Parts: sequence; C-alpha cells; structure tokens
Amino acid sequence: MVPSPASHGDPLSPVVIRLPAEADSLAIVRQAVTGVAEVLGLPEERLDDLKVAVTEACTNVVLHAYGGREGSMEVRVQQDDRSLVVTVRDEGAGIVPRAEKTSPGLGLGLQMIAALADDVRIAAEDGGGTSVRMAFLLD
Repeated sequence: MVPSPASHGDPLSPVVIRLPAEADSLAIVRQAVTGVAEVLGLPEERLDDLKVAVTEACTNVVLHAYGGREGSMEVRVQQDDRSLVVTVRDEGAGIVPRAEKTSPGLGLGLQMIAALADDVRIAAEDGGGTSVRMAFLLD
C-alpha cells in the first residue's frame, strides 16, 4: 500500500496521461484517476461523482473534439490546497455554440459535470481545443 502524500503534508506531483481520443481510452482514464483519488483520500462517497464527471469530459472529447479525425486527449490529475483537480484537454475544434437544438445531449454532459464537481472551469485553449478543469474537495 502506498502512503497518502496528503497524510504527510506533501502535495502529490501532477499525474499526466495522454491517450488517443477513443472510447477504449475511457476505462484507462477512469482507473488512473480513481487510483490517484484513493491515494489522496477523496471521500468514498465522492468517487462516483469523480468517475462520472471525468468520463463525461473525456466522452465529450471522443465524440466532439475532432469531428471524426484522429486526435488525443490529455488528463492531468493534481492536488491543490484542499482539492483533487482533474483537467481534461484536447486540441480539437473547441466548444462552439450550435444553432440547432436537436443535437442529442446538447450541453447535458457539461451540466452534469457542473453538478457533480465542486468547481468547474471550461476554457478555450490558445491554438484550438478545450480544457475542462474539475475540482473535488478532499475534506
């Protein structure tokens, strides 16, 4: 068993995972993020919230970022003062408003992420792409 860095007062170094933006990558991301969350002591009742929010953010990359072209996603997991912070980034088309309201799930994934995380920040990346930063309180 690995001792919790949080129990020693030392923050965990960021864990960065870069994978193809494919459905097969989702399980790898979920396992990695869950492992880090457990080491940092994220309350067990919040683990499901974390898993769902991270899966939604990564699914958005897989389905929308590259318009059917190959691409990658980067998932960064780190500890700040009191939170586990997960940032999902892509280098795709970015978030663009859609005129049609018939698109299945339009915006529901981001709304779900906002409801599950303690703090969410969505930003357009310079040069294209999107980042979704989600924070989950450790106390």
